[in-house]
Amino acid sequence: MTHVLLLLRPKQYIKNLLVFCAVFFSFSFGDAGMLMFSAGAFVCFCIAASGIYVMNDMIDIDEDRRHPEKRHRPLASGAVAMGTARVLMPVLLVLALGVSLWIGTALFVTVALYIVINILYSLKLKQMAILDIVFLSFGFLLRVVAGGVVTGIPLSMWIVIMTFLLAVFLGIAKRREDVKLGESGVETRKNISHYNLEFINATMVLMAGVIIVSYLLYTVSADIQQKFSTTNLYMTSLFVIVGILRYMQIVFVEDGNTNPTDVVYRDRFLQVVVVLWIVSFYLLARHRVV
Repeated sequence: MTHVLLLLRPKQYIKNLLVFCAVFFSFSFGDAGMLMFSAGAFVCFCIAASGIYVMNDMIDIDEDRRHPEKRHRPLASGAVAMGTARVLMPVLLVLALGVSLWIGTALFVTVALYIVINILYSLKLKQMAILDIVFLSFGFLLRVVAGGVVTGIPLSMWIVIMTFLLAVFLGIAKRREDVKLGESGVETRKNISHYNLEFINATMVLMAGVIIVSYLLYTVSADIQQKFSTTNLYMTSLFVIVGILRYMQIVFVEDGNTNPTDVVYRDRFLQVVVVLWIVSFYLLARHRVV
């Protein structure tokens, strides 16, 4: 059972907290109904994501066995039988669709789209350079969209833009690890031949700049200042800049594991920065939503 649980990758569920973005940026914390619906969307995406992870491990089992870290995954190592995965994967996906349909049609459509995109990604798109990062980013964006449709809270274009840009930035960073392994002689993804460290590094720097400028534009935009009745949100950009610089330091200087989930779990500095951003944003905007 321990290996089956690892196959589901519960550590990755932290990504699904994005469904609460709509509640956070609308300051609807006191609405129990919205929180409950957001929690339902969170559960649906956790189930769906686990189903996709199982499918991914089934498809990539040969590549994972050649990877220095992924070879320890339950399927690649043989700790979980392929037959178990073949049963578990459809059960999880059907369960995610069933629960989402019970909650609401809009959430069902969003979860279904998430599953379809990830199936296409696993079967073909992840072998197509650049498109693999773009479609991987759509998965993050759909989590935010789910939070909006399930609560009925309209999503600001800024939330959509920032989520997508950040997802692209992190997706590029993940490819960097594969490129380094490929250059050291370890065969990983087929599309890695279309990337190199120079391209990855330059693209990360480019995306970091775009994210910072976009966030600054968000904080000083007239509609956001009117919504929160404050012109001081720009102060929170300090934590955005520091957070991105810290992540890039991990990637370029410390040359560590670039998996965003692992970084969030282990890096205390980055954890503190994220908490400070949340607290500062709340303090500057609380009771100011019109």
